[in-house]
Parts: sequence; structure tokens; C-alpha cells
Amino acid sequence: MSSMKAVQVDAAGGPLTVVERDIPQPGDGQVRIKVQACGICHSDSLTKEGHWPGLQFPRVPGHEIAGVIDALGAGIEGWSVGQRVGVGWHGGHCGRCARCRQGDFVLCERAQIPGISYDGGYAEFVVAPVEALASIPDDLSDTDAAPLLCAGITTYNALRNSGARAGDVVAILGVGGLGHLGVQFARKMGFRTVAIARGQDKASLAKELGAHHYIDSRAQNVAEELQKLGGARVILATVTSGKAMSAAVGGLGLNGKLIMVGISEEPVEVPIAQFIMGRSSIQGWPSGTSADSQDTLAFSALSGVKPMIEEFPLERAAEAYERMMSGDARFRVVLKMG
Repeated sequence: MSSMKAVQVDAAGGPLTVVERDIPQPGDGQVRIKVQACGICHSDSLTKEGHWPGLQFPRVPGHEIAGVIDALGAGIEGWSVGQRVGVGWHGGHCGRCARCRQGDFVLCERAQIPGISYDGGYAEFVVAPVEALASIPDDLSDTDAAPLLCAGITTYNALRNSGARAGDVVAILGVGGLGHLGVQFARKMGFRTVAIARGQDKASLAKELGAHHYIDSRAQNVAEELQKLGGARVILATVTSGKAMSAAVGGLGLNGKLIMVGISEEPVEVPIAQFIMGRSSIQGWPSGTSADSQDTLAFSALSGVKPMIEEFPLERAAEAYERMMSGDARFRVVLKMG
């Protein structure tokens, strides 16, 4: 084989097109991965619509990549051909900037992102820097692993760094692509898990995912309901609505924290007196490194956390992308190769 199928965008706002490309060769410090599955994330719209500054076209999107190492570039140690690996949002770092020197690789000033900085996983093969690799456990399928490399790590890593302890009230705001994983992680971590969503249609699903309590934000006052439970130690906001976050923030308990992982252009309004007297806080959380991805995959395999997915073949990537963007997918869309 000298060529492969890939799905690329030729210009900002252009269609996703299936093309034939030469199979890329790994350079120094890089590996080539034969892609088995690639999740479709809302952030892929940054590539398709050309919203990322300095984006170069044509570009192959995709940063939820699960596959097998197919070839090694020079200087690679600790990884071998045939090894199952994944690559997520953290697609490489420089190791030299001030943030990297402090070990904060995910916030590297020259951070690389698959599908943005270089061609991503909507293809049969992808080349990535070795520092972006995460090992995939044998008992985790490729299609399950792929979404865990973005939606999974984002919710898992935020929760495990939240300061909450087993038995604390932890609320997951939104039961969607991120939230349905957040509910599972919160329950498996031993938190008193509260799921919050609009309407009663997700109540039974939330309970199936592990929620101890469900709050219907359409019919109930979210802050008041959380206070009835003693106040939330953590509210993990997975929604893309600043208004919904503002409505929930009054439900924080003493030393409570709102952690934002869903992006919204709307500001979040907070009750200042409550924040002062309750030592409340708000924090954003930006995914994690490849090591965090590996921890996420290992914990998911250990505890049985799995994404709910809809599978599409690579050739139907455009349809799969529109399915994801419509908001109708339950809950992650994954491209399955071969």
C-alpha cells in the first residue's frame, strides 16, 4: 500500500471530502498509527469552519484517535509496532516554553492539536509526536476508547482534580456528549451523583448511568434542589450555556466549586455574597495530557465506564459530522475504519 483514504477540508467552511492520499511517513520522534476508530467532536468544527487562527488547508480533522502503531520514526523508545495507542486533544508540546518547563504540557504555548496543527484521524493512517501517545488497555475496544480521548479525559480529569471526596455531592450539569460520561465517572469515583438536564426525557437514562438524583432544570429550581441535598461540593458544567451555569451556581455548598468544561460565549453570573461567605469558586478545566488520557482509559476499563456511541464508516464522515452537529446523536459519533 502506498495510498490511503482520508477525509479532508479544502477551505474554511468547505465540505468534508473523501480523497486518496499518500501514506505519511513518520519523522524523528514521531510514530505512524493505523487508525482503527476516530471520534467526531464538536471541536472539529474549528477545523471545518476554519475558526482556528492560522489553520492551514487542506486539513484532515480528528483528535479522538484510536489505533495501532504501524511504523516508528528515529529516536523512539518505549513504544513498539503493533502496540495499541490513542491520541487526543493534546497532540504534542514543545518542552521548552515556560509552561512546559513547569510541567504544564497541556497548556504549552506551542501546543499541537491533531486535526488542527497537523492532519488528524479522519484517515486510515496518521502521524503523531511520540509525546502525544496514550496506551489503550486490551479490554477496551477502539470505538469505546476514541471518545474517551477527548470527552472522557475532559470530564474524568476535571473530577479527579476537583478536590471532591467520596460521599460528596457532585452535580453534572448536562447529560450529553460530555455529561453522560461525567455522570458515570462521578458515580464510579464514589460521589453522591446528581444529574441535571432539561426535561424528564433524560431522567431514566441518568439513573441508568449511575445518578443518585435527577434535577429537571425546566421544571425545578436547580440551585434550590441542590441546596436541599446539602449543597454541591462540585458542579461540573458540561453544557454550552452560561445562562444554565448561572442558574446552577447558587447550588454550591460550603467550599463548593463550579468547574467549566463546556464552552459558552455567555458570561456566568455569580451571587457575590454567597461566594464570599461560602468560599465558593469557579474554575475552567482544559482536558489533559497524554498521560491523563492513559489514566482515563485505564480507569474506564477498570470501572466499566463506556461512551454511548453511533458508528459510521469513514466514507460517511460528512454525514456523521452533520449528525454530531445536529445535537441528535446519542451521544458520541465515531468513525470506524475498515
